[in-house]
Amino acid sequence: MRSSRLRTVHPVLWAGWAALAAGAVLCAVGWYGVSGERYAERQLPYLASCTVPGAALIIAGAVLLAQGRGSVAAARVEELYGLLVEAGPAEPEASGRAVLAPLAVSGDLLMVPGGTLWHRADCPLVAGRAEAVPVDSKLVASGELGPCPICEPAEETG
Repeated sequence: MRSSRLRTVHPVLWAGWAALAAGAVLCAVGWYGVSGERYAERQLPYLASCTVPGAALIIAGAVLLAQGRGSVAAARVEELYGLLVEAGPAEPEASGRAVLAPLAVSGDLLMVPGGTLWHRADCPLVAGRAEAVPVDSKLVASGELGPCPICEPAEETG
């Protein structure tokens, strides 16, 4: 299920690659022409007709590739959003409110050395990571470590 926008982006990418290739060929021809001439007045036509347009084509090709790849990424994000919206929200309970279960409930606190956050032991960001170590309370007290926004460990447990 590809979006129509994704199909329209491919010509931009092909045009970018073609412009890069044509620019490289023109620069090579210009260099070859300039290298064969001894006097500057004989080198100028090669610079004007090959090297300068070749450099312009290389820049244009790079811009087209950057814009095309950004469009491909945007099209993929739109496609994923469409899939997410298509799935619909979860069914709320009879009261009309969805009850959100806490993501992590463990009382044990962990941190990753060199990290900037402290987590509950069952937080998905540190669960199963061998390098996770118990939290140093001095780092939490000094403010070097902040609470994880995913598992939201309470500050009084630190």
